[in-house]
Amino acid sequence: MRNVEAAGLGIGPDHPPRIMGVLNVSSESPYDPSVYDDPGEAAAYVDEELIGEGADIVDVGLESANKDLDVLSAEGELARLDTAVETLESTTGDAVWSIETRYHEVADEALSRGFDMVNDICGFADPEMPRVCQEHDAAVSKMASPPDLERPGAIEDVDEIYEALAMNGFTDKTIVDPAFGGWSAAKTHADDRETFHRLREFAGYGRPILVSINRKSFLKTIAGRSTEEALPVSLAATAMAVERGANVIRTHDVAETRDAARIGDTFAASTTHRGGTVTVRELDVRTPREARRHLDRLEATTDIAAAATVTTYELTGLSSAAVAALESATQTTGATFARGGPEAGASDRPDRQASRSGSRGLLIGTAAELGAVVEAAAGASDALDEAIQAIDTDRE
Repeated sequence: MRNVEAAGLGIGPDHPPRIMGVLNVSSESPYDPSVYDDPGEAAAYVDEELIGEGADIVDVGLESANKDLDVLSAEGELARLDTAVETLESTTGDAVWSIETRYHEVADEALSRGFDMVNDICGFADPEMPRVCQEHDAAVSKMASPPDLERPGAIEDVDEIYEALAMNGFTDKTIVDPAFGGWSAAKTHADDRETFHRLREFAGYGRPILVSINRKSFLKTIAGRSTEEALPVSLAATAMAVERGANVIRTHDVAETRDAARIGDTFAASTTHRGGTVTVRELDVRTPREARRHLDRLEATTDIAAAATVTTYELTGLSSAAVAALESATQTTGATFARGGPEAGASDRPDRQASRSGSRGLLIGTAAELGAVVEAAAGASDALDEAIQAIDTDRE
């Protein structure tokens, strides 16, 4: 697993989550609190609301990435760069400065004039972008996108998002971004939620992960909140994202997001131990698909991915025949069934006795092992047959 350095700032699994605050110098940007076209006012906003509230990185957008607006050319972005540079030079706080662009010409000019890193929203659709970033020894965030400079983030399927991140390769300092948000008309809230659900998979590239989920529709619609009301929703998702492996959180709400990220980081599962030249890192792998991503990265056989994760199910209300069937099935499949004692409260709660009487236990195994148990135990009782259909034997 790789760490990245951006102008001396460590980013990755060996460092705290980093907060990327947003400044837009484009009047068409949708979130008014972050939009400034006067360098003095922009610098004050950065010092007070971004760096002053704990932002590690300031990300400057030269145009709105709204899919319904015309795409600004490289020349158009360069015409706005003076405002961004003057803002940078007018601030007093200490932070890493990132330029959001899809064009290598803009990245080259910005890096030459004081910016530290690049946020490429088209994911190296400009094939010269990696070269420019490497020549400047600059970190670059690479957002999953098709090979089209006018369609940033326009991918819906999670597997295709993952594969798109490999387009035109990586630099030594690449950070990956799975492109949350309505980047295309075809992308649904369900698509974004599936990507978030599978966020741990993106650690499979072995590179830091950036997420931009602040007040996004796929989150606020869960709670029925407007954009103005959506901060609590964003904060809950931020803690979850960091716990699932996100290393950089892009946000308009710096102070609150920083606190949420700290909570997620405190309870994250990954740990690292070093002894001389040997490093041992615990990976947060919970599905065979997540294991497969890491095996691919290490160029190891993926045949063992199905055996990399174990799932535990609690079964209650089991008849004697069901218990016997499960015990018999697990003797030959590699799974384990641990029978428990009588269910507490079954004898003194007549209203619940019908649903809770009988035996209970834990069924433990890999997806393949559990699938074999379901097949071997079939027919022991109608109730067991119906209940164990809920066991995900095709778990990916």
